[in-house]
Amino acid sequence: MTQPSNAAKRDIETLIHPYTNLATFRETGPVVFNQGRGIYVYDDQGNEYIEGMSGLWCASLGFNEPALIDAAVEQMKALPYYHQFGGKSQEPGIELAERLKELAPVPISKVLFSTSGSEANDTQIKLIWYYNNACGKPKKKKIISRTKGYHGVTIATASLTGLGMLHEDFDLPIEGILHTDCPHHYRFAEPGETESEFSDRLAKNLEELIIREDPETVAAFIAEPVMGAGGVIIPPQDYFTKIQPILEKYDIILIADEVICGFGRTGNMFGTQTFNMKPQTLSVAKALTAAYLPMSAVLIPEFIYDAMLEESKKVGTFGHGFTWGGHPVCAAVANKTLQIYEERQIVKHVQSVSRTFAKRFAAIAEHPLVGEANCVGLLGGVELVADKPTKKSFPPDQMVGAKCAGFAHEEGLIVRNLASDRVAFCPPLIMTEADIDTMMDRFERALDKTEAWVAKEGLRED
Repeated sequence: MTQPSNAAKRDIETLIHPYTNLATFRETGPVVFNQGRGIYVYDDQGNEYIEGMSGLWCASLGFNEPALIDAAVEQMKALPYYHQFGGKSQEPGIELAERLKELAPVPISKVLFSTSGSEANDTQIKLIWYYNNACGKPKKKKIISRTKGYHGVTIATASLTGLGMLHEDFDLPIEGILHTDCPHHYRFAEPGETESEFSDRLAKNLEELIIREDPETVAAFIAEPVMGAGGVIIPPQDYFTKIQPILEKYDIILIADEVICGFGRTGNMFGTQTFNMKPQTLSVAKALTAAYLPMSAVLIPEFIYDAMLEESKKVGTFGHGFTWGGHPVCAAVANKTLQIYEERQIVKHVQSVSRTFAKRFAAIAEHPLVGEANCVGLLGGVELVADKPTKKSFPPDQMVGAKCAGFAHEEGLIVRNLASDRVAFCPPLIMTEADIDTMMDRFERALDKTEAWVAKEGLRED
């Protein structure tokens, strides 16, 4: 057995690890990574792994893109930091705002920068409240999210997130945050219900929720095009087209959380384009800088900006912002990232290699342990079940999905176990067809190991 490194020992006594069982971690310790190259990362024991999750859904261009490193160094030399408070500015931030306005899938007036998806979505809530106050609608403040949606970990955005582990013992969600149905046909459709009928029912339930709460109190609906941390849940293709007329009917703003789906992940520049969403405002982060530096942005439409102008006149200032929002080094890296996406035709590349990705997912769906395996672009989820015909899940305490992710790690592949024994894939957008085959070969071996372990432990009924 390999002895833990000095760094691993130090880690246990110094760090708090997010989304980690802090008690069992003291026994298992960390995996310490110290190098990255292309789609691979390397731990301090010299082991190589395909990073099948792009870190946390974000390292879109891999782990050693020289152009991004150079962009950061050049900007550090020129102007390593400046803010955007009080009318101050700098060229990289201006250029990035221009680029984002041009790329946006819907008309956008202005861009407001922050450093994380959580901050961007938290800002969205504040702007929606600010907007309705400016419009003389002080009661129109409730935000609707969805069960299993993920929108961040601040007090407000963790409330938006529809996952119990972010609420339990944190005294969340806060008042004014509502949750409606998760659009996961495989898990939540009624017997014999088609995807279109399922979408109809969810749209009906949403409208009933709005009426029950009073439309004059409901301000916005926030949604990821594909639910990421909730399990890589891909909605029916007609889901948003049936949801949007209801939002329009009751003057409810649609916020697109593009933090994971933005910048090519689903085979279009934005997930809103893949799923025919028509949002008024968007949050972006993660692949905005290919994860090389922290940055996010809220893309603001003209009508919200006009309200912000009026409130600024009344109050005397726009009282919101972050120290690092629009950081010039982060902006320079983001500008270079967007330039690379364009020059290397990353969206077309994803469209091309995603055919191999989809083919391998279709094969995995036939595995005895797999209930559902579906994907879009280079984003996919696999749900492990105790019984395929009935879709019966394993008891949560058996942690079969976590075991599968562990076997994948042994095979040199990093994937992520999410709730309900779902295993997520979000590999770098630079994957080749050969890379995808290698990644999926490793996962198939992990699945076979998991099936053998399940049989040995007697976790499935005969």
